[in-house]
Amino acid sequence: MKYKALNQKTILVTGGTGSFGKKIIRKLLEFDIKKVIVFSRDELKQYEMAQEFQDNRIRFFIGDVRDKDRLYRAFDGVDIVIHAAAMKHVEACEYNPFEAVKTNIHGAQNIIEAAIDRGVEKVIALSTDKACSPVNLYGATKLASDKLFVAGNSYVGEKKTRFSVVRYGNVVGSRGSVVPFFKKLKETGTLPITDGRMTRFWITLDQGVQFVLDNLERMHGGEIFIPKIPSMKVTDLAIAIAPECETKIVGIRAGEKLHEAMITEDDARHTVEFDDYFIIQPEFSWWSKEFAVGGKHLPEGFKYASDINDEWLSIEQLKELVEEM
Repeated sequence: MKYKALNQKTILVTGGTGSFGKKIIRKLLEFDIKKVIVFSRDELKQYEMAQEFQDNRIRFFIGDVRDKDRLYRAFDGVDIVIHAAAMKHVEACEYNPFEAVKTNIHGAQNIIEAAIDRGVEKVIALSTDKACSPVNLYGATKLASDKLFVAGNSYVGEKKTRFSVVRYGNVVGSRGSVVPFFKKLKETGTLPITDGRMTRFWITLDQGVQFVLDNLERMHGGEIFIPKIPSMKVTDLAIAIAPECETKIVGIRAGEKLHEAMITEDDARHTVEFDDYFIIQPEFSWWSKEFAVGGKHLPEGFKYASDINDEWLSIEQLKELVEEM
């Protein structure tokens, strides 16, 4: 896909020093963009990133999505915002619930208001499968965030700003994910498994970046875009990473599911399917069905969940993914 939407645009990435942020910024610099702004609150990571990225189109902006005034300053002259900043660790959110609310919910509303008032053209927010029928606070805050971004299109008035959401599953090898955790424990000879039945959706960092860029190009505002991605069994991942290790069942942690979902049966009633992705359409009067031309409606009772997926990663495929990291 040719990304005309990026031509000579100024793009700001919140959480720009994270795994996803760094990867998409590296990709954005391959295009004819005017400028890319890294917005994050960690000065050390920004300093290290500045040494790594030698391009005069990149800018660094210290700030926090909780600080609306700082966002107003940062969004001045920005055309596109990719919102990747969030509190993401399930256990940290369970233990520090209102901190997660302030970053993931209040921060989302701050992004929306600053984008509208500063005349940003497009905002695409990253979500998670944990926002679908959430059982933990992280998922609940991201569900609230998704709802805020979709509804944000309702009160742009005559402004040009549009908001959409991208929702996908576990990212292979991202910071804090299970792959580096298992690799670190290989030398102990034992890998902890929460439950032998556990399944997860999986997507690579490159695929996640590609999906966000594709949807920046195709978005009209209001969509929740969901990629068709494979599932994997956590026990298969353990074998792929360390076949020589024993596994120990340690029990499901607080706020953890056996299986994840990305489309519930209720969402499926207003979801359309394309060859390699789904669109959950907003249930607002301003949404035009013409925005999803070519998509087909899902059958009654459809659910997109990791344990009933049509596509699965084998142990061999998991080995290849881990080696590619």
